[in-house]
Amino acid sequence: MIPLPVIVPDWPAPVGVGALSTTRLGGVSRGRFGAIDGSPQGLNLGEHVDDDPGAVRVNRERLAARLPGPVRWLRQVHGVAVHDADAPGAQAPDPAPVADAAVTGRPGTVLGIMTADCLPILLTDRDGRMVGAAHAGWRGLAQGVAEATVDAMRARLGADARLLAWLGPAIGPLAFEVGDEVREAFCDADAAADRAFVATGAPGKWRADLYRLARLRLAARDVDAVYGADRCTALEPQQFYSHRRDRGSGRMASLVWLAG
Repeated sequence: MIPLPVIVPDWPAPVGVGALSTTRLGGVSRGRFGAIDGSPQGLNLGEHVDDDPGAVRVNRERLAARLPGPVRWLRQVHGVAVHDADAPGAQAPDPAPVADAAVTGRPGTVLGIMTADCLPILLTDRDGRMVGAAHAGWRGLAQGVAEATVDAMRARLGADARLLAWLGPAIGPLAFEVGDEVREAFCDADAAADRAFVATGAPGKWRADLYRLARLRLAARDVDAVYGADRCTALEPQQFYSHRRDRGSGRMASLVWLAG
């Protein structure tokens, strides 16, 4: 097994639930997709960002060596659709389904979310029967992708299923500057969201805390056991790709699965 410098979530997931989040290191991509100095050590996993397709293929193969099965990638569009990876015909989707979240209760099915500043949310129930993953940029988060993923899991597990979540690497509250329209999208739906925005001093500009906003959305669905939320993709260039910082950057992945 080829070692990769991955992040393993520090959360009390039940035995049998696996999860990890990649960094920008451990692959063969170079230049802006490589290490911070451009050397060919980048683990870009995105096929849509103008990287060398051969390098992306090698990177995905290196990641696959760490996993119990193939990754169920999504075509992410900043929406709220949730893909049921266990549905008939969903075992080997080609092309990847258009969705920003996925759920599975099938052992060996690996759910993958790609990000480069947006927030990856990984979920499991406390009995280890099911897992979920969501891609939560501010648009998807404001529209309800976190709630939709929780609802999809509880639709199969039961309304009283106890869930826990891990918030993976995303742009942090010191780096995420937004305009009035973003603040209004959240505050119009929940006045408590105001606490996730700090004025920058420039007219109509705010620092937004995606992590706090995600916690509020999850709490609205009685998911209070939330972990992670302690990295910043924009301010840690040695470790992470960042679309806002670099424009046209590579993509990392956050993945979750049930062991076979």
